[in-house]
Amino acid sequence: QVQPVESGGGLVQAGGSLRLSCAYSPRTFSGLSMGWFRQAPGKEREFVAAISWTGHMAYVTDSVKGRFTISRDNAKNTVYLQMNSLEPEDTADYYCAAGRTILPRTVGDFSSWGQGTQVTVSS
Repeated sequence: QVQPVESGGGLVQAGGSLRLSCAYSPRTFSGLSMGWFRQAPGKEREFVAAISWTGHMAYVTDSVKGRFTISRDNAKNTVYLQMNSLEPEDTADYYCAAGRTILPRTVGDFSSWGQGTQVTVSS
C-alpha cells in the first residue's frame, strides 16, 4: 500500500459530529507524521490538523480549533479526525497524507495523499 485510505465521511446536520479514519500501511508509513487537509469547491486545499509519529505533538488550525481533534493509534495503523460541532463551512473533501517533518503544516510538507472522503454538513 502506497497511499493512506480515508473513511468516515458522510452527511451530518449542523452541530453534529463525525469521526474520520485514515488507515495506512506500517511498511510504508512507520515513523511518519500524518495530517488532514480539506478542500471545498472553488477553494484551495486547506490544512486542518497534523500529528507527529509518537503523538507527542499535534496541531489543529485556528478555523477548527476547539471543535476538531486529531489522534492516532499506531497499533491499529490508523489516524483519526474527530469533528464536533460541525458547521456548513466544514463541508469539503477531506484528505489524509503522510508528513515529511515531525509536525508538518503546509501542503509541501506532505506526500502520499489518500483519495479523500466527502463531508457534507447541512444547516
